Amino acid sequence: MMKIPVVATVDAFIEKLRTSKIDWELKPAPDKWSPKEIIGHLTDSAQINLQRFVRCTYEENFKLIYFQDEWVAAQQYQKADTTTVLLLWRLINGQIQRVLDNYPADRWQMKCDNGRDTVSLNTVEFLAHDYVAHMQHHLKQIIP
Repeated sequence: MMKIPVVATVDAFIEKLRTSKIDWELKPAPDKWSPKEIIGHLTDSAQINLQRFVRCTYEENFKLIYFQDEWVAAQQYQKADTTTVLLLWRLINGQIQRVLDNYPADRWQMKCDNGRDTVSLNTVEFLAHDYVAHMQHHLKQIIP
């Protein structure tokens, strides 16, 4: 069984929140996300990747992309309650962890297309590791 530290990454960040003071609504520039919107983006990313992981258990080579700025704007994270956004993010990541912890061994190399303008076939194994790296990158924008 492959161990992907999804929940460990989320929980380590949540633990750091106990000793950090964050202005959740502060946007560093008008066209940049606030910390709350970054967590919202990570929630959207979790939703899309959960679909990829689940679908790859029974099909492959399907295309599933998303437009991150449009999703963040449509979800109105900036106006949402911060605790609710954090809880949603944590819960979806718990589901991803459950799926990955029980992933069929013969499906880790299945591929789906996550390229926006071109075909970009990636394995579930790559997507799972990339998902955590992407999350860590954004979390460091909130708490360096």
